[in-house]
Amino acid sequence: MSSHPSAVVADGLVKRFGDRRVVDGVDLVVPRGAIYGVLGPNGAGKTTTLRMLLGIIEPDEGERILLGARHPRDAGDRVGYLPEERGLYPAMKAREAIAFMGALRGLDWATGRARAAEMLEAAGLGHAADEKIRKLSKGMAQLVQLLGSVVHRPDLIVLDEPFSGLDPVNQERLEALILAERDRGATILFSTHVMAHAQRLCDRLAVIAGGRRRFEGTVDEARGLLPPQVRYVPHHADTALAGLLPADAARDGDGWRFQLPAEGIEGLLTRLIAAGYGIAGLAIERPGLHEAFVRIVGEAAAAATPAPATERAA
Repeated sequence: MSSHPSAVVADGLVKRFGDRRVVDGVDLVVPRGAIYGVLGPNGAGKTTTLRMLLGIIEPDEGERILLGARHPRDAGDRVGYLPEERGLYPAMKAREAIAFMGALRGLDWATGRARAAEMLEAAGLGHAADEKIRKLSKGMAQLVQLLGSVVHRPDLIVLDEPFSGLDPVNQERLEALILAERDRGATILFSTHVMAHAQRLCDRLAVIAGGRRRFEGTVDEARGLLPPQVRYVPHHADTALAGLLPADAARDGDGWRFQLPAEGIEGLLTRLIAAGYGIAGLAIERPGLHEAFVRIVGEAAAAATPAPATERAA
C-alpha cells in the first residue's frame, strides 16, 4: 500500500450531522511531495473533510486512502496534525512540549528534545526553548505546537487553518517552515479561508463550498478562470473618453479598469492616442486567487473572506 502514487485520496466522502450534509461527495487526490490547499469560506466543510481523511471521524459514505493505507490510523505515526483547536500543557517548557508531542508518535525522548532545540532555533524561537508555554505569546505557542506536530518528521503534514490568529512575523515563519518541510520531502495538506497564503504556497488546491468540491487544480488554473484586467490612466479625461473604452470600464481612482479585450489592447490604445488622451499609466494584471475564489463559490459565500491588497501579481 505504501507505493500508492498519491499521499491522500478521497473518493465520494459524505458526512451528515442530523439532516444536514456537511460534506457532500468530496473527491480529493493529493500528490506526494506537494503543498495542497483546501480552500473555502467558514462552514464550508473543510475541517470535517480533514478529520475524515485522518480517521478522527468516520464518513457516512465514501473511501479514503492515507499514505497507502485504507484505514487512516494505520498510517498514524507517519502523519503530523495541527488541529484548528490549539492546545498545549501551559506548565510545560517549549522544548519539552515539542518532545512530548513527538513521543506520542513514537519518537524517543532524547531525540525529540534535540530536534526541538534545533527546530526552535531555525524558526527564530531559540530564546524560548526553556520558557513555559503560559509565558509565550499566542503566536509563539501556536508555532511551538506546529513544531511538535512535525518533530517526528512525518511523511504527511495536515494543518487545519494554521495561519489563524498569527501576526505577520509568525505567518512568515510558518510559511518558511511549510516550504522547508516540503523540501524535506513531506506532503503538506492545509485548510484555509485566506487566499494570500494559498496563492503563495500551493502546488495544487481544491475549493470547497457548501460541502462540495467546486474546483480542483493549480493556482494558475484557478486564476485563469477570469480574464486579465487592464488599468488605464489617461493624460487627461473628459466626458467623451468613456465612449472609447470597453462597455465594462469603471472608474478606478484617477483611471479606469476593464477586462482585457478579446482582440487585445493594441487597437484600443491606438484609438485613445489618436483621440489625444494619451497614456499616463497602463497595467495588465492577472486576477488574484481571491477574485477566482469569488467566481468559484459566489459572491455571498466569499463576502467574509478578506482580499489582501498585495494579493494581485502580474
